Amino acid sequence: MPGLLAKSLLAEFLLAEFLLAKFLLAKFLLAKFLLAKFLLAKFLLAKCRIAHKGHDPMNEAVMTAAVEKAKSLRSISDLADGGFVGHGRLAALQEVAARYAVAITPLIAGLIDQSDPDDPIARQFVPDGRELHSEPDECRDPIGDDAFSPVEGIVHRYPDRVLLKLVNACAVYCRFCFRREVVGPGRGALSPRALAAALDYIRSTPQIWEVILSGGDPLVLSARRLNDAMNRLAAVRHVKVLRIHTRVPVVAPERISAALVRALRAQRKKEKAIFVVLHANHPRELSKKARAACARLIDAGIPMLAQTVLLRGVNDDAQTLGALMRALVECRIKPYYLHHADLAPGTAHLRTTIAEGQALMRALHGRYSGLCQPAYVLDIPGGYGKSPIGPSYLAEDGAMVEDFNGRMHRYRPQPCGPLRSRSG
Repeated sequence: MPGLLAKSLLAEFLLAEFLLAKFLLAKFLLAKFLLAKFLLAKFLLAKCRIAHKGHDPMNEAVMTAAVEKAKSLRSISDLADGGFVGHGRLAALQEVAARYAVAITPLIAGLIDQSDPDDPIARQFVPDGRELHSEPDECRDPIGDDAFSPVEGIVHRYPDRVLLKLVNACAVYCRFCFRREVVGPGRGALSPRALAAALDYIRSTPQIWEVILSGGDPLVLSARRLNDAMNRLAAVRHVKVLRIHTRVPVVAPERISAALVRALRAQRKKEKAIFVVLHANHPRELSKKARAACARLIDAGIPMLAQTVLLRGVNDDAQTLGALMRALVECRIKPYYLHHADLAPGTAHLRTTIAEGQALMRALHGRYSGLCQPAYVLDIPGGYGKSPIGPSYLAEDGAMVEDFNGRMHRYRPQPCGPLRSRSG
């Protein structure tokens, strides 16, 4: 009997231990999953260092890319293991991932509130089955890049500036991206031959005053490769301004390394103006690490601007949008554009109406500092460029103007009369 009792107690103890372990696994699933990814990343880094003794910038870039790839969530299975999507949604989401790239960095994963089904960070990065439904007016090239691409990698839409798409990969993949059909893992950077042809086009077109580095995200490149491309651009006499569009400081701030900052700062010594334009859509994206990364750039003398996409369920209320603009200004970043979301395939659930966007701009006007006021713009479908679409405060006849409280005033209520001489 004592033996049977002992066995019974042992069985109950083991069952309790199993249930406790199951509870802890569910509660801390994300933390354990990310820890496993981190350990794998360290293993890959150590393996690369053994294989590549000595310091070689190219090998260092390879190691960095391998580590970051290991740590990021890049498949629906990764998202399910991390608790970001339910197992009942896997089949539909696998179809989304087969069409549009998926990548969520550890920092962004940590910002997602898994208890909130409408979390604004998750809406930007976690795939949604609605992405498989395209509206009749949506298209693969909604802003008409292809029609203004004289050579591979170049978009020349405006007379004095061109877009140079150095790379077609990003650290994260936004669910609303207007280039979602052409970016993703394995798309790679411009080939040496294509880059040479793009640079030849810039050299032979003297009206080009500014080059905007985009993609993809140019800051996923190694500091060495980015520095090489920028040095070649800086050698073009008529190019005076270099602008970089990126999400990296908020999604992978560790990439804003001392080597990268040096590469960007070096262009200032060549009498070229350089700007970094940050893409951020929600105040939570400006984490402590993101703010520190931006400060490293700004403290090095590199001014920063910001662009935001107006997204339903992310920043389509005045309080959230205003908080984002204030947070950017507090980081010494000037809000530049508020983009109306483009007609990219499968993004209708994230778009607002223009009227809603104009109402938000009215809500910001007069209640938030002028430093916090971006230009609300629309990229006209077909490649016709950006146009400001903010609200108008001036009556058609020019005689009445509206204040920020909605009251109308005459522009010239009374004649001013003759001016008196100050000396008289």
